[in-house]
Amino acid sequence: MATIIEGQLSAAPYTFGIVVSRFNDFITRRLLDGAIDCLTRHGAKDKSIHVVYCPGAFEIPQIAQQLVESGNYDAVLCLGCVIRGETPHFEYIANAVSNGINRVALNAKVPIVFGVLTTDSLDQAIDRAGAKGGNKGWESALAAIELADVASKLSSMKK
Repeated sequence: MATIIEGQLSAAPYTFGIVVSRFNDFITRRLLDGAIDCLTRHGAKDKSIHVVYCPGAFEIPQIAQQLVESGNYDAVLCLGCVIRGETPHFEYIANAVSNGINRVALNAKVPIVFGVLTTDSLDQAIDRAGAKGGNKGWESALAAIELADVASKLSSMKK
């Protein structure tokens, strides 16, 4: 029989770092509220959730890297919102933040979760931050819990 490794959805034994962008605060605040709600409903204690604010989405990878390097976290969530405007700035920022978080994730020894909205409109962002599209902050936290547990199980399997 094959060995199956699955993450359980209990946040109790883990510590989470959350990087959240202040830009588009009316959206990112909702993402953060959703993430914290998810973590606490799944057993995380307030003292095991650390929130670090940064100016904008572009800076998220820098802070995520510092959280990873601290060795204090079992998973890091990256929350932000980039809304398309009339200039190519959206493309540059969306690409930079996604590539930056990906680079951090591939080099990290802990799970990194991408919870940055990249939307065409404010309405789309609102929908994904707690309206009819659910709350992507909550979904990111759920992924972080599962990935932290999988990572823990994989590290205990080392030969």
